[in-house]
Amino acid sequence: MPTVTTRLLLFSRQFERFYEHQFTPLLERTGLTMREIHVLLFLANNPDYDTARDVAEYRGLVKSQVSQAVDLLATQGLLRRTPDGTDRRMVHLSITEAGAPLAREAQVIQADCGRRLLANFSPEDEVQFRRLLETVLENGTHLMEEEARP
Repeated sequence: MPTVTTRLLLFSRQFERFYEHQFTPLLERTGLTMREIHVLLFLANNPDYDTARDVAEYRGLVKSQVSQAVDLLATQGLLRRTPDGTDRRMVHLSITEAGAPLAREAQVIQADCGRRLLANFSPEDEVQFRRLLETVLENGTHLMEEEARP
């Protein structure tokens, strides 16, 4: 049997394919790309992180691709750009009233993916899994910080 690390990496790729496939009807209906949905979802789920730089950094997307997605979403009236009051170089992004229903629909799809993934967990198992996963994610963050140090 493959190692846990190998299985985790394989799962990550497989789940990403499954996850993105769940958005197919929404993408076909709206003409948006998955990248644009990623931007909308990130902003909807992380209101304290509201710049294109935040999206690129935390979502792991290329800055130029985020900029293209933001341009398209803003042109369609789904996102608003607001210059920062103190730093002219910084632009804050927010979902418009017109974009909110689309963001909520995408969040429903996203939540359903999570529910399906944990479908056979008891409520207690789910709580324990989320706690353990948070520990793994924190450990991963610390490892990346250590690796980044000279």
